[in-house]
This record gives sequence, C-alpha cells and structure tokens, in this order.
Amino acid sequence: MATVSYSVPDKIKEQFNRTFARENKSSIIARLMMQAVEERRVYKERARAIDALLKLRRTRKPITTKQFNEARRAGRP
Repeated sequence: MATVSYSVPDKIKEQFNRTFARENKSSIIARLMMQAVEERRVYKERARAIDALLKLRRTRKPITTKQFNEARRAGRP
C-alpha cells in the first residue's frame, strides 16, 4: 500500500476530520480518489463520443425542414 501526501486548506481538513471522526479516513480518501478517476474516464469517453458525432455531422449533407418532418412522420405508427 502506498502513502500519499497532499496539502489541503486547514478549513477543509478540519471539516473532513469532524465529519468522518469515527471512520477510516484512508479508505474514504481512497474511495474518493477512485470516484475522481472514474469521473475523468467517463468525461473522456463522452468527449470522444461527442467528437465522433461532430465529425460524422460534418460529412453529412444537410436536409430541409420538409425532409426532416417527412422522416419524422414516417417513423411514427
């Protein structure tokens, strides 16, 4: 297991210690770190998906409002 050292504002440290006084702070911090890693992974995945959609959109020929409405009506029961 690794040891990490980060500086945080005293106010945050005090609030954290008060809030989690009777809990294993190392496990809480590890869980928060894993959440941050997962959030970043999801963010990057979404950014790649958006980029792919925008790239596809640049290659498509625009349609008229009439064509759009006809396609929308055709897809309804």
